[in-house]
Amino acid sequence: MSGLAYLRRLGRHLWLDERASRRFLGDAAAARLRRRIEDSEACHRGEIRLCVEASLPLRWLWPPPDEAAMAQRVRQRALDWFARLRVWDTEDNTGVLIYLLLAERAIEIVADRGLARYVVPGEWDAALQALRQRLQRGPPEDALAQAIDTVDAWLRACAPLQATRPNLNELPDAVVRV
Repeated sequence: MSGLAYLRRLGRHLWLDERASRRFLGDAAAARLRRRIEDSEACHRGEIRLCVEASLPLRWLWPPPDEAAMAQRVRQRALDWFARLRVWDTEDNTGVLIYLLLAERAIEIVADRGLARYVVPGEWDAALQALRQRLQRGPPEDALAQAIDTVDAWLRACAPLQATRPNLNELPDAVVRV
């Protein structure tokens, strides 16, 4: 990565903060996405969390990453949020985190083993690619709604409701904006 490109990246991460994530995804949009998650979770035994982060801490940007290294760092950050939000802590191991990093316009989906083993890698990659393209072209709410719908379809297939077990809401449905 050239010095100028790194300075631009660094500037984006310095400029964007929690207020940016709230501007990027306003209260009304966050409420609509929360309702979409609630409606989805009423139809399967999975749990969906949505996290929109404005920028990475500066220590994550050193040494200056090339595009491949940055993609790995975004994935690692998503994994960190997966743990921090305790998405792994569900009875059926069917928690899913949809993570959006504004400074990089990057989206990741992290699924616990109860879902991850059912989705073939090619389908996973195709879904992520479609979500990334949607994020680049349109409103963030639309891309995140599509991500929720994609995860919903996977969870309905691999974690359907069971008449003999109650469908508990194990994790908060609110959108995390940091």
